[in-house]
Amino acid sequence: MKYSTREDIEAPIEVVFAALSDFETFERSAMRRGAEVVRREARHGRETVPGWEIAFPFRGKRRELTAALVEFEGPTRLRLDSESSGLNGQLAIDLVALSRNRTRLGVQLELRPRTLSARLMLQSLKLAKANLTRRFRLRVANFATSVEDAHKGAGTRA
Repeated sequence: MKYSTREDIEAPIEVVFAALSDFETFERSAMRRGAEVVRREARHGRETVPGWEIAFPFRGKRRELTAALVEFEGPTRLRLDSESSGLNGQLAIDLVALSRNRTRLGVQLELRPRTLSARLMLQSLKLAKANLTRRFRLRVANFATSVEDAHKGAGTRA
């Protein structure tokens, strides 16, 4: 199952990349929503990369997820791979500088089942795909707006 969206942000690519790579802010945001987040080093092939162990309630059950930052090419690309019981995910974030003060943010999320129960869960999510796609796009749009607002605020103080 794939979700994707893109947003144009009125901020330089470096500012947007800095906001995307502010992992502490994302960790705190997840914790405010009830998740338990522990940062750990993760193995990706022969490399040791930043990673997280995350536990959160979903559909009445506690779910556990391991995520690792597998690609970090500043200021244009981030990729996170995740794994939970029966489900693999890949989040790819691409940035393109449209001009000095405008950046295109592209976000793709792909979920792949490894077990029958994960396949059944994804089937139920597909039934609500229109609603989930709308929520996904809204979250990315809210992030884009927050980066723009922070950049405008920083520009007026300087």
